[in-house]
Amino acid sequence: MSSINADVRSGKLGPEERKAAISQLKEQELDILVVGGGIVGAGAALDAVTRGLNVGILEARDWASGTSSRSSKLVHGGIRYLEQLDFRLVREALIERGLLLQRLAPHLVKPVRFLYPLKKRIFERFYIGAGMLLYDIFSYTGGRPPGVPHHRHLSKHQVQRLIPSLANDAFVGGITYYDAQVDDARYVASLVRTAASYGAYAASRVRVEGFIKVGERVVGVKAHDLQTDEHFEVRAKQVVNATGVWTDDTQRMVGERGTFKVRASKGIHLVVPRDRFQSAMGLLLRTEKSVLFVIPWGRHWLVGTTDTDWHLDKAHPAATAADIDYLLEHVNSVLAVPLTREDVEGVYAGLRPLLAGESEQTSKLSREHLVGHSVPGLVVIAGGKWTTYRVMAKDAIDAAVDALDGKIPASTTEDIPILGAEGYQAAWNKRSKTAAMVGLHRVRIEHLLNRYGTMTDDLLELIREDRSLAEPLPGADDYLGAEVVYAASHEGAMHLEDVLARRTRISIEAWDRGVSAAPVAAKLMARVLGWDAEREEHEVAVYLKRVAAERASQQEPDDESADRVRLEAPDIVTSS
Repeated sequence: MSSINADVRSGKLGPEERKAAISQLKEQELDILVVGGGIVGAGAALDAVTRGLNVGILEARDWASGTSSRSSKLVHGGIRYLEQLDFRLVREALIERGLLLQRLAPHLVKPVRFLYPLKKRIFERFYIGAGMLLYDIFSYTGGRPPGVPHHRHLSKHQVQRLIPSLANDAFVGGITYYDAQVDDARYVASLVRTAASYGAYAASRVRVEGFIKVGERVVGVKAHDLQTDEHFEVRAKQVVNATGVWTDDTQRMVGERGTFKVRASKGIHLVVPRDRFQSAMGLLLRTEKSVLFVIPWGRHWLVGTTDTDWHLDKAHPAATAADIDYLLEHVNSVLAVPLTREDVEGVYAGLRPLLAGESEQTSKLSREHLVGHSVPGLVVIAGGKWTTYRVMAKDAIDAAVDALDGKIPASTTEDIPILGAEGYQAAWNKRSKTAAMVGLHRVRIEHLLNRYGTMTDDLLELIREDRSLAEPLPGADDYLGAEVVYAASHEGAMHLEDVLARRTRISIEAWDRGVSAAPVAAKLMARVLGWDAEREEHEVAVYLKRVAAERASQQEPDDESADRVRLEAPDIVTSS
């Protein structure tokens, strides 16, 4: 048990650590149990455990398997909210952006530059420029520098030089500004590991199927371990419902409608090779409904997003042919050489958990969050946006500790870097030396440092022990075999899909969506997780069905038919 405790302190989330966490969850009453392993749930677990509380977190599927792995990958203030005069939300988000860039996760959160193409010479430049100036000013709030450069005005000639692929009649000039980006799923996995390193008991693939009540008070949950089919109870003084688009469903388990309603809005993104058009930066384009981003993403571009109501399956939202055509049409309106369906490497769809308001347009619904304590013992957190997860988590735990006995310390997460952040800059500075020592190209070391920070040492140790793990995966040259092994041994990946869709982004970045990488990755996972040949084949077969169903759904004309086709692929847990 001592070695497991040591690994818990290191934030390791392997099979033995999961078993030990579930054992602890069964045996003791927690101060706080968080339900939901997305960005807000993971943030709430870290917030609570670093206040000195006894904390558990449960997730029905994989960490970040819902909304939190399917965002625009942006850490931003939400420049379009300025137009809605939502200054408080923008200011709050920009403060958080600066914290993430500079202190909490500099290895994962990086500055990214965008161009806003201007179509009118005077008024538009003044109007948009004023908004950008406000954006810069707000990012200083809190007494810190913003961590990114200020906006700049560009002439038509300057824009042409920086973005040769823009159509000549699409702009008269431009304004550039900076935001930040992140691999959202990787961040959540790292956040859960950080909470575990401080002593939180974390278990994914454990579904909450009901609440335990004494009178009207919630005192715990009925849990179902989907890996072992075991049912057990977890007792807690306060339960935090951080289930995002599933908030209403979770609330119904206690026989309450809850104090607010969450509405799901679907947003899809296209992944396009970086060489399909030449640009030194991303683009921010206006549409008739909202805004469209073209975001640099390694050797790719992300193009998104849409904004439509979604009333179908929440676990596997499907992109339609109409969604894809909508994005292509809008991005092509400014490109000299249009993109086609053949240029699209990957597509993904996610759901925003919006607080339902009076507006019928989802793009106008508030992205601010609310915390409710509608039932004694149960706190609900809903709404918000990825960038402000830490504030949301703090507010949820503040509400929970108000009901606990004794004086509980205030949130400290503003000063707690996530795993891999401490010493990152020093590790980055010696990346050439590290590359020479381990016999890898410097670009490989940079790739690892920007995904694992100082935890890169763990991966390099795996490579030293087995040189074959330095080989890239078939059809996915950016990723090494060591990353698959590490995902299974340290990052809580329990199924092939967890690795190909979230610990790496092969399912959206590879032309074949990970089909050729799947057998190799499954074999590597089998070594860690003890799979036999039959289980290995099963994992590959289920993943291939997922890819086929996603591809087929993207040919369908509407949500209903796309949803029906996507659901033809079985979920890994229910099919094993």
